[in-house]
Amino acid sequence: MTALPQPFDESFLAMPHAVYSKLRDEAAVHRVTLPDGADVWLVMRDQDVRAGLADARLSVNKAHSTGGYQGFALPPALDANLLNLDHDDHIRLRRLVAQGFTPRRAEAMRAGIQAVADRLADGLAQRLESDGVADLVREFASELPLTVVCDLFEVPEADRRPFASWVATMLALESPQQVGEAITAMHDFLRRLVAQRRSAPGDDLLSALIGARDEGEGDRLSEDELCSLAFLVLGAGIENVQHLLSGGLLALLRHPRQLAALRGDSSLLPDAVEELMRYAHPNLTAIRRFPTEPVEYGGVPIPAGDTVLLCLASANRDPARYEAPERLDIRRRDNAHLAFGQGMHYCLGAPLARMEIGLALETLLARFPSLRLAVEPDELRWQTSFRSHALRELPLTV
Repeated sequence: MTALPQPFDESFLAMPHAVYSKLRDEAAVHRVTLPDGADVWLVMRDQDVRAGLADARLSVNKAHSTGGYQGFALPPALDANLLNLDHDDHIRLRRLVAQGFTPRRAEAMRAGIQAVADRLADGLAQRLESDGVADLVREFASELPLTVVCDLFEVPEADRRPFASWVATMLALESPQQVGEAITAMHDFLRRLVAQRRSAPGDDLLSALIGARDEGEGDRLSEDELCSLAFLVLGAGIENVQHLLSGGLLALLRHPRQLAALRGDSSLLPDAVEELMRYAHPNLTAIRRFPTEPVEYGGVPIPAGDTVLLCLASANRDPARYEAPERLDIRRRDNAHLAFGQGMHYCLGAPLARMEIGLALETLLARFPSLRLAVEPDELRWQTSFRSHALRELPLTV
């Protein structure tokens, strides 16, 4: 199959869901060219994406790649994480990591998360009062997950802002040199953090992971695994929640009836959070995968070693799976989305992310009953690649 001309053009950057809708209608799987020139297979439809997420023949280990897009070139100390391991290695690491992600630990953070949300809402209110306009991304959405995740690891206050900037630089993919510098800086920082916790353990997640042990084998996380895991949790825990908060609130503001319904009935909040994850999740595709043997999706054969991208955003709006999928509906009965993946690689941090987003939205809606966009929707600025679609800023007024 000949690769499509690079579909990730200006129209995609402005309206990725419209491009995905067209591609999904045309075929279940497309051979496309990425901006860097690499050819990949883009799997579009819900049925095939779900099958791919659960298919053991699709490896996340770059050793199975024969070319094409492979993702970030990370040092070994950041690459030994759950997103790059298959089968036995993944199960072993996940079993150890799960000891730190207990329901008790997540629930114990509820009061702290609410306190952070209240404090940031105070600051947002002050900015609105003084300037008449406030950027939700800067004043609230970026600060909440940064504080929560850094508290989880007890990251020193002076290191929090630099770490957030390194993550943003890496994911923006705008300058290869800056990306390399950010990865090096993160690597050095995380090695120091692990060494500090190993010499002086605390009650934080990293200390718990250092102490985690497989009871049957006496196994522990290695130094590289600890750094890689901290890198994954800190990076994903900040960026994904930030973009879900800003994108989710924007979706509500652009659907005033849904917003009014949620304001009038707080019991709708849990379902609203799930619907916003389906409708406005920033991650457009799952992490790249490589078939260990020839596979077939939607009747399209894919050779072993090629790069496969499972399009979560397209699957989450597939009309074959959801009724009126382009409509935001916080009362939707079937909103079993793929925002956190599925199967072996389902996100361990999903309960914490749900809690953060739910508490944040509840706080914002209660504190600001007349919140609205300060600009026209087409004036909003986005950071978009073939991998993600997220707001750079969200100017609000009351």
